[in-house]
Amino acid sequence: MCENVAVRSAVAVLAALMTSAAITAVPPAAADDECDYPSCTPGIMPGAVLGAGCDQTTFYSFGVTSWGRLVFCGSPRRYDPRWFRSPVMLGVKNENDLCPAFDGDVAQAPDGLFLTCVASDGASRWVRGDT
Repeated sequence: MCENVAVRSAVAVLAALMTSAAITAVPPAAADDECDYPSCTPGIMPGAVLGAGCDQTTFYSFGVTSWGRLVFCGSPRRYDPRWFRSPVMLGVKNENDLCPAFDGDVAQAPDGLFLTCVASDGASRWVRGDT
């Protein structure tokens, strides 16, 4: 009986440690107003359906599926826009800021503009992702 109580106590302590570790491992919501993750990006639409039609390819173009997949609203080759799996999303960034080593990744500007990191003329910058 005493052994069972000791096991339960050990499990409770381990669970508490894992919970506190998980909380500290979650990216901070940025005290200095920086946002490097989808979790702190405003305007991500819940309930998006991968492959279904969507209507906003310029501003607030990100969504999340019911199972947690990040998607974006895009219009391939002038077809009707639809939800696609998102590349790595790096939160909120400023248009034309440098984005070295993030080529092909996406972000959202503070005003909701869809951005992608593109290398051009020897530098990688955040540019409009809807063009």
